[in-house]
Amino acid sequence: MEMTQKIKIFGATPSPYTQKILAAFRYRHIPYIVYNGNIVKKITKLGIDLPKPVLLPTILLPNDNGALVATTDSTPIIRRLENDFSERKIIPDDPALAFINYLLEDFGDEWVTKYMFHYRWYFEEDADVAGAILPLVDIAINTSNDTLTEYKKIVTERQKGRLWVVGSNDRTADFIDSSYKRFLNLMEDHLLNSPFLLGTKPSSSDFSFYGQLTQLIGFDPTPRKIAYEYSLRTVAWVDVLDDLSGHDAENTSWTNLEDSPESLKNMLKEVGKMYIPALLANSEALIKGDETWEMKIDNAVWKQKTFPYQAKCLKWIKNEFDLLNQEDKKRVLNFLDDTGCETIL
Repeated sequence: MEMTQKIKIFGATPSPYTQKILAAFRYRHIPYIVYNGNIVKKITKLGIDLPKPVLLPTILLPNDNGALVATTDSTPIIRRLENDFSERKIIPDDPALAFINYLLEDFGDEWVTKYMFHYRWYFEEDADVAGAILPLVDIAINTSNDTLTEYKKIVTERQKGRLWVVGSNDRTADFIDSSYKRFLNLMEDHLLNSPFLLGTKPSSSDFSFYGQLTQLIGFDPTPRKIAYEYSLRTVAWVDVLDDLSGHDAENTSWTNLEDSPESLKNMLKEVGKMYIPALLANSEALIKGDETWEMKIDNAVWKQKTFPYQAKCLKWIKNEFDLLNQEDKKRVLNFLDDTGCETIL
């Protein structure tokens, strides 16, 4: 792929995964052009088949024959771009550290996003804001007031009706709120030690966290107020991550895994406490054919819809670990000892 060829990205500003990808592109100096709004209409107009399912962002990337294909899922896209572009990479060279990065990236994409969806649609103030802005982004800024009112009602009712899919309800609201506040405290502590998750150089897990936090801090009123109360460093960090095109990639580095600060291990304890049990329960429910699953996490009952995709996430994490040599597996297990993450390995 020629560096002069601009990659077409179809997304939306209120999409955390769109923000994740765009920030990674800016850091890596990968030429792109972004299209916001009705992506189905815009991709179809180009004569390209839509992805199944249609997700944000959708990126047009060439297949082996050079034909452009609508491609989704930020994590594998980022790893493909590591091969397509050689400069300013965001996957650590050390395979053991790269595994920790993968685990954190998955946590950001699949668990921190629960905070985002919960706050956006559970609270009336947030739902009112999102319900009005999302149609303006998807249709057009100059959408008439009558059309906006109609679409706002449709969008709000649809998204509120999907809260249960991510496990958000009256029983879990306090649970999610507590987890988000702990996450902010962990970020505050870690940013005292390091400007990025894995050292003085950003990795894909940074962009994963950033994507979700652009919404939690930059879009939705309730989690923004909480962030300003619990972690001003995280608020500032999101601003910094927005455009790292000028970051000095040559004179910064990832931390050696064994030299990582305790604050990183504390972050992984939250992963092991919240996300890993959910992954295991979801996978077991899928094997049994159960449409929903329920278990106690952090002394609270968590219930949600069974997700085939999150069962794939568990499989992919295990695959990443299996690719390591024996020495790197040992290093990872030593580092993850007593975090709860080691239970899936």
